[in-house]
Amino acid sequence: MTDRELTLGEQLQARGVSRRAFMKYCATTASLLALPPALVPQIAHALETQRRPSVIWLSFQECTGCTESITRAHSPSIESMIFDAISLDYHHTLQAASGHAAEAAREKAMKDNWGKYLVLVDGSIPMGNMGFSTTAGESNLDTLKRVAEGAAAIVSIGTCAAFGGIPHANPNPTGAVSVSDIIKNKPIVNIPGCPPIAAVMTSVLTHYIAFGKLPELDHLGRPKVFYGQNIHDRCYRRPFYERGQFAETFDDEGARQGWCLYKLGCKGPTTYNACAVLKWNEGTSFPIEAGHGCLGCSEPDFWDAGSFYKPLSQSTRLDTRTVAIAAAVGVAVGVGAGAAGRAVQKSARAAPAAPKPDVQSTPENAP
Repeated sequence: MTDRELTLGEQLQARGVSRRAFMKYCATTASLLALPPALVPQIAHALETQRRPSVIWLSFQECTGCTESITRAHSPSIESMIFDAISLDYHHTLQAASGHAAEAAREKAMKDNWGKYLVLVDGSIPMGNMGFSTTAGESNLDTLKRVAEGAAAIVSIGTCAAFGGIPHANPNPTGAVSVSDIIKNKPIVNIPGCPPIAAVMTSVLTHYIAFGKLPELDHLGRPKVFYGQNIHDRCYRRPFYERGQFAETFDDEGARQGWCLYKLGCKGPTTYNACAVLKWNEGTSFPIEAGHGCLGCSEPDFWDAGSFYKPLSQSTRLDTRTVAIAAAVGVAVGVGAGAAGRAVQKSARAAPAAPKPDVQSTPENAP
């Protein structure tokens, strides 16, 4: 019996993965997806009894950062279990085959799994000149259309595939577009980020394998469970924002004390992602924790949305007066609250201590 014919349960057992480790993985996945604990057995049953689905990963105009992210999943590897759970039949960077053998593997995977395989795409698609990006003599556009035709669903990995990304930035010399600009008749989930978080990518795959459908999506086609809140609301620097404590430069005392980076251009208030919760590199850190403001990379057109180092109230990102005013008012409220708090503290320190009542001289308290 080949690996493809084994169920996931049989595959994991053959690799020495214990039942305890598998159930822990299922519980962790449920938690990441904000699913109730009661669904853990259902996830486990679905994964154990499923055959390994075929996955075809297409790379177009990209930097390989999305692949770098997903291959740096931490260990003991929840993500590596996912790779054991799927059959990654085609991936430019990770496959052993090359040349004609690589293309033959993709064609065979498509033929054997027509209507059932998953397509993962990273990178934008050039429309200005098909020769800007080709594989095996075929344009990215033709490859995407042909492979997507037999797909059960498509996952756009990274901001380039989801929204066009950096190749789409002005003046967009290649005429770069996103996957959803081209494919209109297939379920598509966008997992933006430059790069996306590995746990987000693998959790979406697990959800699809376990439930046979994509998770609930927001208006931009992103999984709500990961992109439902902005980074600012979950950022550990938020209390400094509320107190009006902002770093003015990257090397001032405020920066060294970990104060809010809003004035240095942080786009956390308008960027929706799970960076502040899941982080990268075994949950070690994320850009704001490393001392740099959020660039807003999981949002459309982030590259053209104004300076990365000017506050939102001065950025061309804010194309409506309402958001601009809200941002300015937010800073004013934060600064005002911080100043008021400090004034109260100063007043309290300066005021003379109130005299303590002399209970012995109060007749009413006499025995």
